[in-house]
Amino acid sequence: MKNLPIGRESFSTIRENNYLYVDKTKQIHKLINTGDLYFLSRPRRFGKSLLINTIESLYLGKKDLFKGLYVENHWDWTKTNPVVKINFSTGLFKTELKLENSLNLTIDEIARENEIDLISNEIPHKFRELIKAIAKKENKTVVILIDEYDKPLLNNIDNIEVLKDIQVTMRSFYSVIKDLDDYIEFLLITGVSKFTNISLFSDLNSPTDLTFDDNFSEICGYTHDELIHYFKEYISDLAIKLNKNEEELINDIKYWYDGYTWDGKTKIYSPYSTLSLFHYKEFDNYWFDNSTPKSLIDVLKKSDNYDEILKPLKVKKSRFKNFDFENIDPISFALQTGYLSISKKEIIQNQIYFTVQTPNYEVENSILDHLLKLNEEKMDINDLKPKIIEAIGNYDNETFQMYMKYFLTNIPARIHLNHEFYYQSIYIAWLNGLGFKGAGEIQTNIGQMDMYLETPEFIAIAEFKYSKLKKTKDKNKQPEPIKPFNIMINEALSQINLKKYEDKFLNRKVIKIAIVFGGKELKTQIEKVNP
Repeated sequence: MKNLPIGRESFSTIRENNYLYVDKTKQIHKLINTGDLYFLSRPRRFGKSLLINTIESLYLGKKDLFKGLYVENHWDWTKTNPVVKINFSTGLFKTELKLENSLNLTIDEIARENEIDLISNEIPHKFRELIKAIAKKENKTVVILIDEYDKPLLNNIDNIEVLKDIQVTMRSFYSVIKDLDDYIEFLLITGVSKFTNISLFSDLNSPTDLTFDDNFSEICGYTHDELIHYFKEYISDLAIKLNKNEEELINDIKYWYDGYTWDGKTKIYSPYSTLSLFHYKEFDNYWFDNSTPKSLIDVLKKSDNYDEILKPLKVKKSRFKNFDFENIDPISFALQTGYLSISKKEIIQNQIYFTVQTPNYEVENSILDHLLKLNEEKMDINDLKPKIIEAIGNYDNETFQMYMKYFLTNIPARIHLNHEFYYQSIYIAWLNGLGFKGAGEIQTNIGQMDMYLETPEFIAIAEFKYSKLKKTKDKNKQPEPIKPFNIMINEALSQINLKKYEDKFLNRKVIKIAIVFGGKELKTQIEKVNP
């Protein structure tokens, strides 16, 4: 099997060192032959840098790197162009001065590599001089590739004054491109978000926005067919390791990491999470834990409607064009940064509408975890874990139910959702946060347990059930669930017995727990598993 390119963004490194490369050159070839000025927004760790580096190698004529790929026989290798590549992904840019210093160093380095002496001192003039000088020296138009253009903005999203200073520098820098049409062969700018109120894109002749373009929806990330084709050996290997058949494993991978779409049709797997799964050989929240969710949480903290992120929502496409750093829409921000995805696209009265929701289990579970932390300061959780373990181990349902209700009362009413999966997810997130070893949606040969918790003393298997409340006209009467609590409890406990979930934990003490909800009311029941 080829090596997995986790953390590898250099196309040449991947191709020269036998790393697995999912061939995107057909899409790249189509892109280059369709236009010449582009902008692409995709979440972090989604392959933007690899895309940039692949295009760079293509224009530099490095034919050997493309052996066996689609573009090998569809490119004029006698033609090359000089490339100017600027990457903002590694800087911190906490002040305007640091951004200016970074741009100066980058421009000077590119000039030295091309053996060009620059006369200008100010950044915009230096950049213009650089592009013109390279074009004249090579007698060819220049390819300009700018990666993670918005990193200086996102780094300061919580500091408006610094942000305003930085946008002045960025605007003047990009405005230069507008006057360089005769010197530019191709331009691609990538980023996580598209800020509208700093006029960057209007100042550089408004590049074509590929973000929601149906023709290039799969240019980053992996499609289902690519997963099956390129990772066939890894799927077989992991299925053996996890004691699953391949079809079952593929369904699990899809559930955890698929579901990103930018056109409402073509679903994409998270490349970073997929690669990490095959490397570490276990399911986990790889993308979310490594994609800096702090900026999202900061935005949600300031929002009055952050509960929208937890449920499918139909909105006009125009909502995502208004990305104003002084008044950030949490839904627009969540979509552009990868925490939401377009599940459906439709046209209503000549207006484009998107239905947006969390793309998969990894993101949904992680977002719930972070939203709960917004209210964590209200709870004294330091000694909850041993108390919960003691309650379960002693079959003390009253105490266990008290702790479960205690947690529930600290969740704002506006982020409750009327779904079983919601309560299942928040409790798994909370218990994991307390330090429990466990997980949800665990497959067995005849079923799928909702949750298990592992302690040195026992294994606890929990089944969740949910019922909506009956409608009542009597305001003085407490609404009751459509399905009574006692029936839901019996169903949950019976399911654990029927599916023989305990067989997965040989030679361990196993305890079964029913956790049921009628609206926002919670009841539990702890029992021994049938011998």
